[in-house]
Amino acid sequence: MKHITGAILLAAFLISGCSPMKPQDFAETAPRFRIEEFFVGQTKAWGLFEDRFGKVRRQFTVDISGDWDGRELVLEEDFQYADGEQDRRTWRIVKKDDNTYEGRAADVIGTASGQAFGNALNWRYELDLKVGDGTLRVKFDDWMFLQPGGVVINRARVSKWGVDIGEVTLFFTKDKGRVNGSRPGAG
Repeated sequence: MKHITGAILLAAFLISGCSPMKPQDFAETAPRFRIEEFFVGQTKAWGLFEDRFGKVRRQFTVDISGDWDGRELVLEEDFQYADGEQDRRTWRIVKKDDNTYEGRAADVIGTASGQAFGNALNWRYELDLKVGDGTLRVKFDDWMFLQPGGVVINRARVSKWGVDIGEVTLFFTKDKGRVNGSRPGAG
């Protein structure tokens, strides 16, 4: 009987240990992250994409201009990749209530849904990702964490058919001008 009880407790522990993070897990953390406050004005980001084997495939910077009208946040994101490619994405994000956001962009399929609690924001959406001359429809599970001092750390798992294909890591800060050249690999 002791072995059965121990096996059940171990199984319950392993199952609970594998539960995914939820935005509510961060409700008591600080500083409080509100994208409509953080992204107003000019923001700068530095990022990279790693494939599922951990190999860095792309590095990039993003210049972001944000405008909040009290209901909708419009973000103009200008991407500069280390290989010289450039891209632009425009997000239109609506605050639905104190913790819920909805976002749209031209390459986002349907609506991105976001939940913010404490210092964390979780976005989930499908995106037609440019790959060479075509696109690949992928899912993003995107987590952003506001840190003391005003830096946002962003990690996004990218998957296709439920299989992780890579991860995007970004760091955002309010733009105080060009820092040591803004192009990846410069400096």
